[in-house]
Amino acid sequence: MSIIYILLALLMLGIMVTVHEWGHFIAARMTGIPVREYAIGFGPQLLQWKSKKYETVFTLRLIPAGGYCAFYGEDDPDEKADEDPRAMRGFPVWKRLITVFMGPCMNFVLAFLVGLGFYWIGGVTSVTFGDYVQVQSVNPGSAADQAGFQALDILRQVNGEDAAGRSADGQNYKFADLVNKYGKDQTPLEIVVERGGEEKTLTVTPQPDSSGRLLIGITISLQVLEEKKLQPDFLQSVSLSAQLCVREGGLIIDSLGMIFSGRAGLNDMSGPVGVVRLVAQETQQNGAEAYILLLIFISVNLGLVNLLPIPGLDGAQIILLLVEAIRRKPLSRKAEAYIKLAGFAALLALFVLLTFQDIASIFRGGR
Repeated sequence: MSIIYILLALLMLGIMVTVHEWGHFIAARMTGIPVREYAIGFGPQLLQWKSKKYETVFTLRLIPAGGYCAFYGEDDPDEKADEDPRAMRGFPVWKRLITVFMGPCMNFVLAFLVGLGFYWIGGVTSVTFGDYVQVQSVNPGSAADQAGFQALDILRQVNGEDAAGRSADGQNYKFADLVNKYGKDQTPLEIVVERGGEEKTLTVTPQPDSSGRLLIGITISLQVLEEKKLQPDFLQSVSLSAQLCVREGGLIIDSLGMIFSGRAGLNDMSGPVGVVRLVAQETQQNGAEAYILLLIFISVNLGLVNLLPIPGLDGAQIILLLVEAIRRKPLSRKAEAYIKLAGFAALLALFVLLTFQDIASIFRGGR
């Protein structure tokens, strides 16, 4: 990968984190809650600037995989911290709810606005599909890569059986069903592909994923016969962007459901290194359109994940604030501080684990 694509991927993460934390920051300013520090990134401090009017410290830190908007007395277990008139807990619950929720909300807004510009300026591609499936990309180091598959190969047969169209239930491609049908016990398959008008027979051995599905390491879609560029008006672009965000959100919710139900595990997750690698590879292979669509997907993902009721994430803070509103009094400062500390420690451990997993995958030539 060229360094320019890695920098573009880091820029994307930086933009999304900046927008997320800016949501917290601007909501706090609007509701009158003082902000102690507004940081982009984690780790050692690179740059610092302090606002004389608001006494907020703005910092840029070394690791661009996160950031935070820190408030006075937020993580102090000492009850005396509440005596500070700047302490966040001293402000009404509704103000704190708005401040916390605006972080994820701004990620949704970012995704929607980028999608709006994508459709309104770039237009919409109308595609006519054929019956056969076509290789869109080949995973580096995969069984398909080793067997000689290439992007744009048209997949015609698996072990002599026609691979055109979708499966009987319409939920999958017939090609994928045939791979699972003939590839049991990791039996080598003979797959006929059409490349440049000529047919070639490639031999590949499928490998099971964590859910037991047999895969050869390619991304496929129906063969494209014709593409036309259409130019939607503003309202149509609004509708298309909203539909895209909802669709991407549905995919993310399905993925989260698989993780929490045990149908997917840590091996199916990626940390910041894996995300940067994916963005860099897809941008290098498929250009600006892939970059924009990934930005929309990851921004929606960041917004939804932060709404999960997990200590350390915005969702858990929202739950605590709702409990406080119902009880008409907050949890003890010690209990709240320890909940946040435990959540942060767990998230940090997951961050480190996924980072090591991503780096190990790079050295193995995996995903």
